[in-house]
Formats: sequence, structure tokens, C-alpha cells
Amino acid sequence: MSASCDHHSHEQDEKLTDSKYRQILWVALVLNAAMFFVEFWSGRSANSNALLADSIDFFGDAANYGLSLFVLASSLQARARVAMAKALCMAVFGVFVIGRALWSIQNAPTPEALTMGWVGLLALAVNVLVAALLYGYRTGDANMRSVWLCSRNDALGNIAVIAAGAVVWLTANRWPDVVVAVGMGALALSSAWQVLRQARAELIGDNQ
Repeated sequence: MSASCDHHSHEQDEKLTDSKYRQILWVALVLNAAMFFVEFWSGRSANSNALLADSIDFFGDAANYGLSLFVLASSLQARARVAMAKALCMAVFGVFVIGRALWSIQNAPTPEALTMGWVGLLALAVNVLVAALLYGYRTGDANMRSVWLCSRNDALGNIAVIAAGAVVWLTANRWPDVVVAVGMGALALSSAWQVLRQARAELIGDNQ
């Protein structure tokens, strides 16, 4: 292993043992768990696929932060394996969200635009806060990268939910809600692929 790789590893170890990073993960876990309940209840009451998709994403993120805390001081190989497991979960979430959205085209009423709007704004505020806290740790190993990607995806998804709510309100049509939900599912699949590739590279590199 080259000197530059050794230096990179030392920097990552310092980040992983940083007490501030651990505290940020705890804050992120609590906020995401709380938003899961808010969005799940709101999504069901408003018949919104986008809100339900985002609520499941919040649940997955809370689990993501919990797993990250659990393996924080573990070896790179252990962290990479957990990152691979999280990537697979992200992929399953993506497939579920896309399937649920397509099913709703013929089986669900038009969602409530007002609920989509205010819940989307609340979720966006939470995710922007978490993403800002995690910004300095976005270039770490696969496990740290998966945490950052989840936060970034959530903020982008919230903006899309708010926009969809506005279009639903203007058109009284369910299609914006469906399109946003499918887009969120596709983004989850793309991020899962990125994390899976990096985690696999770390496992191969650590075994050489």
C-alpha cells in the first residue's frame, strides 16, 4: 500500500473516532425516526405515494445511522460489508417505491396537495440540517458515503415532493405524485449502485 493510501486511511480513522461525528449520527437518527412517523401518518391520510415513499426512506435512514454507529470503530472490511447490506436495502426500497407508485395509478385517489406541501417543507428542513451536519464527512469510506448520499437524496426528494404538491393542487391530478415517487425510487437505486461499487472495491483492496 502506498504512502498516500496510508495517509488517507489515517485521516479516515481520525474521522471515524471523532466524537462530533458520533454525536451527529445520533442527532440524525432521532430526527429521521421522528420524521418517519410524521410522514407515514401524513402520507396515509393524504393518499400520497411521495410522502409514503419518503417516510419509508426516513425509516431506512434511521436504521442506516444506527448501523453506522454500531460499526463506527470496526475495521474497514466490516464497515464495507455493512455498507453493502445498506446498499441492498436502498435497492429494495427503490423497487418497492416504484412498484407502489405504479400500482396506485389505477387504485388510489388524488392526494391532498396541502398536506404534501407542509409535510414536505418540514421534511426538507430536517434533511437540510442533517446534510449540513454531515457535509464534512461526505468523502469518507463506503459506510460514510452511504450516510451522506442518504441525506442528500432525502433533501432532493423533499423538494420534489413540495413541487409535486403544488402541481397536484393546480391540476387536481395524481400524476405528479406518482412521477415523484418513481423518481425517488430511481434515485435510491442509483445511490445503492454507487455505494455497492465502493464497498466492493474496499473489500477487494483490503484483502490484497
